[in-house]
Amino acid sequence: MAKEISGFVKLQVKGGAANPAPPIGPALGSKGINIMEFCKQFNARTQDKAGKILPVTITVYVDKSFDFIIKTPPVAVQLLEVTKAKAGSDQSNRKKVGSITWDQIKTIAEGKMQDMNCFTVESAISMVAGTARSMGINVTGTK
Repeated sequence: MAKEISGFVKLQVKGGAANPAPPIGPALGSKGINIMEFCKQFNARTQDKAGKILPVTITVYVDKSFDFIIKTPPVAVQLLEVTKAKAGSDQSNRKKVGSITWDQIKTIAEGKMQDMNCFTVESAISMVAGTARSMGINVTGTK
């Protein structure tokens, strides 16, 4: 028989660096989850992705047990890593902070495809390119 779900918690945590301090502690404590148990499991599963920001969705059950799914890093974070920019532009139509090629966009889109709300690689590529443009990153080359 399936467990009854009491709620979900969505967080963005650096890989291998989960600790009971805010924002993790208060978010999980309010649901009654064993915070240290989550931190140990999360850190063990994300040792290979140390330092990268990872979205995690935690399913909380009525008996205070939990499961969690770790997703791929957000597109904006991946774009900043590729362009080596510190942050996106505050005026994306005027100030550009970097440039990226279509091949790099395709690589990011294929890696993020499982977490995106699209069915084809072409639509994932256009979503990543749109994010890049809104961050003030030029897309260079030809598709």
